[in-house]
Amino acid sequence: MLSWLFGYFVLINLFTYMVMGQDKRKAQRGQYRTSEQMLWLLALAGGACGGWLAMQTYRHKTKHTAFVIGMPLLAIIDLGLLSLLSA
Repeated sequence: MLSWLFGYFVLINLFTYMVMGQDKRKAQRGQYRTSEQMLWLLALAGGACGGWLAMQTYRHKTKHTAFVIGMPLLAIIDLGLLSLLSA
């Protein structure tokens, strides 16, 4: 069970990181964007660490207070849950 949980955590965070990076590129090109609702759903599904890392890497959503506060808070919760479940 632990390896499955860790694998899921890694994959959802990689996916969230890639989606955030793609959304940043779309924003720069003036293309159709990924909805904020989808970004939050990915974060709530366990991808907050990847989302927060993407925010720092791509300087994406850093002017949105909800993302600046919410994404790291969710990342801490995700890491805490992963820690509790793996103990």
